[in-house]
Amino acid sequence: MSDRRILRLTGSDAKPFLQGLVTNNVDRLDGGLVYAALLTPQGKYLADFFLAADGEAVLLDVEASLAEGLLKRLNMYRLRADVQVEMTDLQVQRGTGERPAGAHADPRHAAMGWRMYGAAGGDDGTDWDAVRVAHCIPETGVELGPESYILEAGFESLNGVDFRKGCYVGQEVTARMKHKTELRKGFRTVDVDGTAPVGTEITADGKPAGTLFTQSGGKGIAYLRLDRAKGEMLAGEARVTWQPQAG
Repeated sequence: MSDRRILRLTGSDAKPFLQGLVTNNVDRLDGGLVYAALLTPQGKYLADFFLAADGEAVLLDVEASLAEGLLKRLNMYRLRADVQVEMTDLQVQRGTGERPAGAHADPRHAAMGWRMYGAAGGDDGTDWDAVRVAHCIPETGVELGPESYILEAGFESLNGVDFRKGCYVGQEVTARMKHKTELRKGFRTVDVDGTAPVGTEITADGKPAGTLFTQSGGKGIAYLRLDRAKGEMLAGEARVTWQPQAG
């Protein structure tokens, strides 16, 4: 998987350092992979990644295009903490079959299989877009970008945020969205009759109602204005429908 880079954080403050920055509880590393994000102080998305224990160190598995920027930002936050952040040559293997020894279950959803870190990379040929679409799992650089809010992106159901862990960058905005507002926008799996380029605007009765992203097998991941996403909608030449879940 050449589209991922692995950072390693070492030093006595590595875990406390991350605990004060990221959206999830780093204390859960003893139980396997932790999925988390780094946000701006305004609560917007900067990067999402997996954290894995590596002895006393922590591995950080991030999309390659974000790696250099994330490395610089982590070093900016480091100040006088005893933590060192370096890029490694480790690679990612992943699959959905039987989990090999040393592999970690993907914490976002059981259907996303496992991930393993070592000298070799690759996967087992799984149609990852089909799995992501079926379970509404957004991807870095496709659905997730600088204007994303993690609750609209479904991070709560993807085990990517902990509301009891204490402060982190962007925590105040995220907590306010959780407890004081009703989400009016968000990612949903929709039915798609036809195809449209990723990023195509969705309209309902001629009004903007969202954006269509990854598509597979007659379904797609869409970012919807939930108040307008009713009946049959259009994304270019494709027809889009969404059925809200009861309750």
